[in-house]
Amino acid sequence: MTHAFILDYRKRSTTAGQEVSVPVTVVEVPPLRMVGVRLYQRHPYGMRVVGEVWGAGLPEEILRRIPGHPPSSAEALDAFGRLAADEVRLIAHTQPQLVTGTGSKSPEIFELRVSGEKFEERRAFALAKVGQEVPVDQLTKEGEFVDVIGVTKGFGFQGHIQRWGVKLQPRKNSKHRRMIGTLGPHNPSFVSYRIPQAGQQGYHRRTQFNLRVLKVVRDPRADPLTPAGGFLHYGEVRSACIVLHGSLPGPAKRLLRFRSPMRSRVATVEKVDLRYFSTRSKQGA
Repeated sequence: MTHAFILDYRKRSTTAGQEVSVPVTVVEVPPLRMVGVRLYQRHPYGMRVVGEVWGAGLPEEILRRIPGHPPSSAEALDAFGRLAADEVRLIAHTQPQLVTGTGSKSPEIFELRVSGEKFEERRAFALAKVGQEVPVDQLTKEGEFVDVIGVTKGFGFQGHIQRWGVKLQPRKNSKHRRMIGTLGPHNPSFVSYRIPQAGQQGYHRRTQFNLRVLKVVRDPRADPLTPAGGFLHYGEVRSACIVLHGSLPGPAKRLLRFRSPMRSRVATVEKVDLRYFSTRSKQGA
């Protein structure tokens, strides 16, 4: 993270139209590569796979995660085009070799649902994308909103005080100080989920809604964003990246997923007036 000066675009803000300092997050977003298409059909016991096709020339990186899938023949593609289904999903994988901040070499593989009204159009669109790279430009642009899905930092098993921030017991309390005073009434005779108790803290899947995209950088070498000395716990940003207004869940090197906003009711700003972006060192370099 770093900070930037922007012209406040929030109309109801007390500083609307003024230059303000805001926290921003820089995220590397190398293009996703589409390697296959899968069809699903609704079933009383859930979604069932009814067919899939794979593209030719799977990269060596993806073979580290899954066994090699031969490219689908013309007959398989023809049969795939006649299948009846309810949902179309693209099989995509990341390209960690384009990101220098992480040491991972094995890509992450996941499915992306293709939305639309007509099933035939969705299937044709997915088949046309197989074997291609999808950059971040096709998802969003400057001024728009995105939802970010990630996993928060994990802190393991923690007690009542650390996990919930409840008040310590008085000094004269017997047996336990770092504990809640009561587990609830006698009736009902069970412990409600509302009672603060010890347990897992962090490492939860969370979604950040409506984060504004302030800037999209396709080549950081021409438009550098890395502060002097590099980002803490990460390093340099060398591939395509986006700048988001605010913070994101999880540590610096954990995978994040972006999607089109589901709850946005704010009119999209065509382009945010970004006056200054700080590249000063975060560690005194």
